[in-house]
Amino acid sequence: MVEESVVNRARELREQLNQYSYEYYVKDAPSVEDFVYDSLYQELVEIENKHPELVAEDSPTQRVGGPVLEGFKKVVHDVPLYSLNDVFNKEDITAFDQRVQKALGHQVTYTCELKIDGLSISLRYEDGKLVQGATRGDGSVGEDITENLKTVRSIPLKLKKSVTLEARGECYMPKRSFMRLNQQREEEGQDVFANPRNAAAGSLRQLDSKVTAKRNLSTFLYSVADTAPLDSSSQFDALQELEDLGFQTNQERRLCHSIDEVWDYIAEFQEKRTDLSYEIDGVVIKVNTFEQQEDLGYTVKAPRWAIAYKFPPEEAQTVVKDIEWTIGRTGVLTPTAVMDPVKVAGTTVSRASLHNDDYIQEKDIRINDKVVIYKAGDIIPEVSHVIFEERSDESEPYHAPENCPICGSHLVHLDEEVALRCINPKCPAQIKEGLNHFVSRNAMNIDGLGPRILNQMYEKGLVKDVADLYYLKQDDLLTLDKIKEKSANNILTAISESKGRSSDRLVFGLGIWHVGGKAAKILLEHFKTVHALKKASAEEINSLYTLGQTIADSVVTYFSKKEVHELLTKLEKAGVNFDYLGKTSSEMEKIESPFKDKTVVLTGKLNRYTRPEAKNQIEGLGGKVTGSVSQSTDIVVAGEDAGSKLSKAQELGVTVWNEDQMIEAFENSSV
Repeated sequence: MVEESVVNRARELREQLNQYSYEYYVKDAPSVEDFVYDSLYQELVEIENKHPELVAEDSPTQRVGGPVLEGFKKVVHDVPLYSLNDVFNKEDITAFDQRVQKALGHQVTYTCELKIDGLSISLRYEDGKLVQGATRGDGSVGEDITENLKTVRSIPLKLKKSVTLEARGECYMPKRSFMRLNQQREEEGQDVFANPRNAAAGSLRQLDSKVTAKRNLSTFLYSVADTAPLDSSSQFDALQELEDLGFQTNQERRLCHSIDEVWDYIAEFQEKRTDLSYEIDGVVIKVNTFEQQEDLGYTVKAPRWAIAYKFPPEEAQTVVKDIEWTIGRTGVLTPTAVMDPVKVAGTTVSRASLHNDDYIQEKDIRINDKVVIYKAGDIIPEVSHVIFEERSDESEPYHAPENCPICGSHLVHLDEEVALRCINPKCPAQIKEGLNHFVSRNAMNIDGLGPRILNQMYEKGLVKDVADLYYLKQDDLLTLDKIKEKSANNILTAISESKGRSSDRLVFGLGIWHVGGKAAKILLEHFKTVHALKKASAEEINSLYTLGQTIADSVVTYFSKKEVHELLTKLEKAGVNFDYLGKTSSEMEKIESPFKDKTVVLTGKLNRYTRPEAKNQIEGLGGKVTGSVSQSTDIVVAGEDAGSKLSKAQELGVTVWNEDQMIEAFENSSV
């Protein structure tokens, strides 16, 4: 028998963690820092490992992904997931409104919602517990992707009421996650996704749900298959009821009392779409009351009470003048189309990513081709297609380089990668990119060392690796263009100060494949020193929470290299710190500070602290510093000449401090 205190503690942890997850992923208003969640999560994992019988269906530990499936089972939808009829102009919307009014005999109110560009899903709950998640499929038959959907943090495993219903909505990939995923795939030599929708669909249809869990998907729920379980009598109220049950709903919805108000909503979000953190491709217009929806009914394929307005494509035509190849710090070559400048989706662009040679060959892109471009996820300029009818008869197929354009080494495809890779460890381009990464803000944060100066240092032979930075003298720096004595001393001071950074920053700065800033922190918090990490086995690393086999193998492979040992020796002899200096989870819990578990934004000029100094101080006291003001911001510290961030804070009612109040909070804190 398990002790009652352990059973109660497991239940308490589940409820607490699920609430924190709801606040973070659904409400976008986290109430605790990541380390608090992580320490409680680890406590629950330990309890469940000792007592497997205590693992509940709604435990957050069940979101990490299960065993690899052989395939997806079919799911028959009891109530079909209808598609919507599309319209493309104001005349079509007006005609829809006239049909509705004619059928009902009076004017109606509409609920307008953003049309999220993702994958339609259906979530079935029994007595408040998630029992099945499925794709839309053809509307009548979908696929069972329950295990994958359980990994999506915004989907509640247990509702806030014991209700039985089937909720429907859209699963999507945020723009930032899409950019990060494609960047990672490019670095690893894999094919990239064309847009966030394809990325979301590909992530949800993974047979290994652990892959889905890493893709940072999210959801917006917008309806139920049967409205009977709801107290609401209208679409607009139902969205709030879904939110009250624990679902994430889109907050940009609006109740419109005329077709002119509907068109104003469409025009507003056609303008705002590029500013949203997710991709939309239109607006959905629904008759608001369920009674009127029932009166209007359905055609064979679509409801008569709803339509989807599709935005016109944000595209433009231009000419490819050249294709340039750049090399990242991992050796992957990335081609970029250099084009005649053209305006698309609100900005003027003259360059577009071509990702890899396979992408170029598949689209048959050539120099001097006229092409149509668009912005993938409204962010990244991409070539949609070539206008072949305008191609010159003298045009020739484009051939990728066979040798590195920087060092001349023969380029290779590793392990059937789609990417071309330069595997010369002495390639100047890779070394320069590695230097830029090492001195960056989230790594060793060496102020004053930008790409221009680092490039000069490398070209003059002053640095050949990151360790050489710590052996520079003033005379070395004075040989650089536009560097005088004062600048040289500032750079040397910044380099010297970086020696004392916590070793997780050093490990991140070394640029180990797959090891980001968070992974580096987890590694060093556990192993304490770089020396201990260097000796760690893949099994030890893989056992750490959130770190998997890929990171474990990468770390072990990195530290097995002779040249890495030589680099570490140089760094240590230069006096670079190898110990973890950050606070552990238990130490963070003991902090007493007004900043603890608070989200803070710094704006304006500070007099007694630099911005990085203030940020480090706040984070050391358990706070989180972000760059933009939102409803989840707790404190804005406004220095001199504070601008739009201060105005937004005042508009949202966020607490605003001056620098003196911030310093007083520092002095009254204890660690």
